[in-house]
Amino acid sequence: MKIKKAVIPAAGWGTRMLPATKSVPKEMLPVADKPIIQYNIEEIAAAGIEDVLIITNRGKSAMEDYFDRCPELEDRLRNQGKTRELSLTRGASRLANVHFIRQQEAGGLGHAIWCARPFVGQEPFAVLLGDDLIKSETPVTAQLVKIAEQYDAAVVGAQRVSPDAISRYCSLQVSPVAGRLYDVTALVEKPRPEQVFSTFAILGRYVLTPRIFTLLESLPPGYGGELQLTDAINALCREERVMALDFEGRRYDTGSLSGYLEANIDFALAHPDVGEWLKAFIRDKAGEFMK
Repeated sequence: MKIKKAVIPAAGWGTRMLPATKSVPKEMLPVADKPIIQYNIEEIAAAGIEDVLIITNRGKSAMEDYFDRCPELEDRLRNQGKTRELSLTRGASRLANVHFIRQQEAGGLGHAIWCARPFVGQEPFAVLLGDDLIKSETPVTAQLVKIAEQYDAAVVGAQRVSPDAISRYCSLQVSPVAGRLYDVTALVEKPRPEQVFSTFAILGRYVLTPRIFTLLESLPPGYGGELQLTDAINALCREERVMALDFEGRRYDTGSLSGYLEANIDFALAHPDVGEWLKAFIRDKAGEFMK
C-alpha cells in the first residue's frame, strides 16, 4: 500500500464561527500568519503526498485563489525587491498539486468523501478534516501513512476525549496491538451513553482504502439524516483490517472560537518573528489580572 493522494472536506458552512464565516471560508481564517488550510496542505506534503483534492461548496472560491499563482502581485514584490514576501506568496502554490471539486448538496461527511471517488480511483488515500489543526513534531498524516503502509490497512487518528465530550465525536471499540496502536472492531457516531465503546475518538485524520466508496454508496442516512463516514468505516471493519493510532500531537478544533483562539496563541508563541513578543505581552497581561 502506497499513499499518494489526500482529500480535505472543506464544504461546511462554519456556523460556529459566524459572523466571520459569512463571507470568509472557515478554512481560510488565519492562525498566526497562515490560513488554517495551508497548515493541512503542509502536513500532507510532509507525508510525501503530492496530490490533494479539496472539496468545497459555493462561496469558497477564496481557497482556489489562494493556492493559485498571482503573477501581478509576484511582479510587484519582485520589482520592489521584497524577496522574502515573494517567497511566502509563491510558497502556497508550490506545496502540492491542489485540485478542487464542489459538493453540490449538503449530505454529510460521508457524502463529501463519496464526491472524491473520481479523484481517488482505486487507491488508498488520506483524509484530513479542514478545521482540525494538529501541532506535532512528526506530522500526524505521516504517522498514519507509516502505519497504513506497514500493516496494509486503513488507519484512523484517535485520542481519548473526556467522558462528557465523547457524545460529540465517534466512539471506537478497540483492542491493543502494540504501543499506541490498536485494532478497531466497531465505531458509532455521536453515541448515546449506552452506546459508548470507549473514550477513544477519531480526531480529524484518516487513511482509507477505496472500498469505502462502495460502502458509502449502499449506506442509508445515519446520524442527523446525513451520510456518515463513521458508519462506512464501521462497515469496513467487517471486511478489512482497520486500525487506530493514538497519535502524538495536540489537536485544535478551529471550527470553534475557543479552539481557534488556542491555536492562534500556541502557533504564534512558536513563531520566530512574534513568539518572544507574545510571551512578554501575555506576562504583562497576566500581571494586570493579578492586581
